[in-house]
Amino acid sequence: MPPRSYPTARQKRLGAELRRLRERAGMSGSTAAAFLGGERAQISHIESGRYGVSAERVRRLAAHYSAGDRHLVDALAGMAEERTKGWWEEFRGVLSPGFLDLAELEHHATFMRRIQMLLVPGLFQTREYARELILGGISDLPAAELAARVDHRMARRRVFDRPAPPEFEALVHEGALRMRYCTSETMRGQLEFLDEVSRWPSVTVRIIPFDSQITSSAHSMLYAGASIPQLDTVQLDSAFDGGFLDAEAQLTRSRVMLDSVRSIALDPDQSRTFIRRVAREL
Repeated sequence: MPPRSYPTARQKRLGAELRRLRERAGMSGSTAAAFLGGERAQISHIESGRYGVSAERVRRLAAHYSAGDRHLVDALAGMAEERTKGWWEEFRGVLSPGFLDLAELEHHATFMRRIQMLLVPGLFQTREYARELILGGISDLPAAELAARVDHRMARRRVFDRPAPPEFEALVHEGALRMRYCTSETMRGQLEFLDEVSRWPSVTVRIIPFDSQITSSAHSMLYAGASIPQLDTVQLDSAFDGGFLDAEAQLTRSRVMLDSVRSIALDPDQSRTFIRRVAREL
């Protein structure tokens, strides 16, 4: 089977974790490949996500690397066994891979915490608000791609349709409620929907008022929890880059920032009152 041309972020993550286990063992790629009876390129392809790897092979490699974290090995083996294609695959070849990677990250998350400074979180955007945001960023976007981007953003909300959806905490700055990317009518409808969303059983929305003293390092981001903390992922929210971070130090800094921002946010009831007040002012 030829190597994958475009491995997903999750496939790359599995490979990267296997590389970390090998490097901690002080073992070269050539030595690991010899253990599997292949060439150095085989390990390189596995660790880049370009080759699939079975759960049995993950466990063999982990044992060869003397990996003692059973929970990590079990989680990696579980990732290797994933074969079901998600709904986002219908957008492959239509939207760039980053859109699909974000949907897959949200799908597998055990919980999510998001800081949003200037926009309503994507999972909670109305179709009209999302359309205006996308058009504002790329005014000459072809109609077919505009429709695909909006449809994809709406479809991401399927994560909340499960019998046991992930817990989601959104820390939304007041600026996101007041920035005028669209008409007053569209923005009012968006805020009314955000108020509705805040009442969903697995969702918590907390507003950060302008008069709260916020750390200068705070930025929009998504923290997606995994089955074990070592496999958590941070997705940076940017108009030009939606990169994923997973280094231990990066995860630690993100958790500290989330806790800091959470400490100055209004509680859920106060936040709902705040959202309704801003909507009435439009």
